Amino acid sequence: MAQSPSPERPSPTVSPSAWLMLALATVGFAVNFWAWALLSPLGPRFKDDLDLSSFEQSLLVAVPVVVGSLGRIPVGALTDRYGGRVMFPLVSAATVVPVLYVGLAGHDSLTALLVGGFFLGIGGTAFAVGVPFVSAWFPPERRGLAIGVFGMGMGGTAISALTTVKLVDAYGTANPFLVCTAVLVVYAVVAALVLRDAPGRAAPTEPLLRRLADTLRLPLTWQASALYAVAFGGYVAFSVYLPTYLKTAYGLTQTDAANRMAGFVLLAVAMRPVGGWLSDRIGPVRVLSGSLAVVVVSALAQSFTPSLAPVGTIAFLAMAAALGSGSGATFAFVALLAPPERTGSVTGVVGAAGGLGGFVPPLVMGSLYGAYGSYALGLLLLAAVALAALVFTETAVRHAATRRVPATQRH
Repeated sequence: MAQSPSPERPSPTVSPSAWLMLALATVGFAVNFWAWALLSPLGPRFKDDLDLSSFEQSLLVAVPVVVGSLGRIPVGALTDRYGGRVMFPLVSAATVVPVLYVGLAGHDSLTALLVGGFFLGIGGTAFAVGVPFVSAWFPPERRGLAIGVFGMGMGGTAISALTTVKLVDAYGTANPFLVCTAVLVVYAVVAALVLRDAPGRAAPTEPLLRRLADTLRLPLTWQASALYAVAFGGYVAFSVYLPTYLKTAYGLTQTDAANRMAGFVLLAVAMRPVGGWLSDRIGPVRVLSGSLAVVVVSALAQSFTPSLAPVGTIAFLAMAAALGSGSGATFAFVALLAPPERTGSVTGVVGAAGGLGGFVPPLVMGSLYGAYGSYALGLLLLAAVALAALVFTETAVRHAATRRVPATQRH
């Protein structure tokens, strides 16, 4: 049975400071994700300018994803130790360097772009800072909604999608990178001055490697990682590869494809807090199951490459809503069950799994299209993976949730 707080219990109070910290963390997540996603909208342009193959273009947009994902593991553990007050300004300031490099000097060759993209991955680690930071400010009964609201910061990819190509066309390649740099610097300064860790936050004293080892022994870590690899991984994959897919499969212009990708991202972003809110009320397992079922049906429908109006559009929007709500539900599950002193470490591993889940599909899609001239097989693989995750949710995850959540937090 899925769990959620008892409806008879009074709603816990949340301090105004908690909402302020949530707002600042969400802005920081969005700004860093904006930087993380700067290369994706320019992928088709770099493909034409540098004569890249489909695989090379896919690799270019996927490298920041994998680095940002793996980097969440140590960053999450460091957040447990030093807190978001230290880590948010640090990650934001560190992301400035690769953004400036790509904008000013690192966009004239594939090698330079891959180097810049590698270090752009730093921006993707901000997620592992925000989840434990926000979670500590909110009681368990409100964490699903709070983490879902924080998750809206993934809309930073929409900022990139909506502005990058237009700024390059109007002012040159360096412009969007310079604008993003300025915003990162402002946020780093504000975060350093204003952010505060939750009162009573207990910093672990164990060495980093021991904490990571203990985290990897938690069944929750692996269960949530598998689910997030599908839910958030699917979102990341489409957010970086959808412009290429739409341009290749439907012949859309680069601007039109980027705008449609932004619509996909915005809907997924809007649904993330909805997934968290529903998880607080009906339990994260039910939300995850419903979301995965929608992904299965939508991916199967899109595998036939139907016309964009209306079937293709409906299929992609349904997937966006499902992937967003499923991502929110996964971290409602984590926030409810993770030991408080290990929330950052669990978040880092689970976040890494989600990012890595987004690294593989663009490479697979590019390779399959290069080999067969069709994306159908790639979408069928997505449907199969989502179906396997649905079965896993309804068996192992449901059983584990029923066993581990205290009776006081069930219906």
